[in-house]
Amino acid sequence: MNRLAKQAIEAHGGLERWNHFLTLSAQLTQGGELWAAKGKAGILDDVTVTVDLREQKASHWPFGTPDRRSHFEPQRVAIEDANGKVLEELLQPRASFEGHAASWNHLQLAYFAEYAMWTYVNIPFLLARPGLESEEVEPWQESGERWRRLKVRFPADIATHSTEQTLYFDRQGLLRRQGYSVEIDGTSGAAHYVYDHKEFSGIVSPTKRRVFRRQPDGRRAPEPLIISIDLDRIVLS
Repeated sequence: MNRLAKQAIEAHGGLERWNHFLTLSAQLTQGGELWAAKGKAGILDDVTVTVDLREQKASHWPFGTPDRRSHFEPQRVAIEDANGKVLEELLQPRASFEGHAASWNHLQLAYFAEYAMWTYVNIPFLLARPGLESEEVEPWQESGERWRRLKVRFPADIATHSTEQTLYFDRQGLLRRQGYSVEIDGTSGAAHYVYDHKEFSGIVSPTKRRVFRRQPDGRRAPEPLIISIDLDRIVLS
């Protein structure tokens, strides 16, 4: 790992502490224009999200109705009932987005929302993962602050927005912004901001996220708000 990656991991609680935990769960409140644009308004407005901290797995509950939950892995996504019975499933879900459909079905929604949350929750600790490459690039000036940046390249076995992404860190090493393109939707770029870092069981995590379109110069478009994410009652176990 490079020096900035190490600083970022330490600023968020350190790898040794992180490795004590297997899962993270939280109360998740979401908004923004994306969900209605994809025909899925209201489904994930107020749910519990659970993320595995070792393997790429995640779930949301409830999912549409109180007796249903979703289950995500990179090569399979499913909707289950309260007893774990599979009601719907989709294999090789990423391939289903070919052509960038204007609206998503429930399984596509689960795939997008859960690979995204898995990535968000595990950053910056993913920087220590074998196969993930990162290098420090030129710093960025925004809102009167200077943020150091890491260009990150994800290995093929991780489902995420795009293979190459950029992470922005403040002087303390805390994550402040992420930059990526959403490949499954054909979008040109996102400016994803994180706020309100809090400590949970020794791990520092942002509790608010706001996603805007990224302009050609790298700045965020002032509107619309694409996605809002608020996390509460975060539990590491």
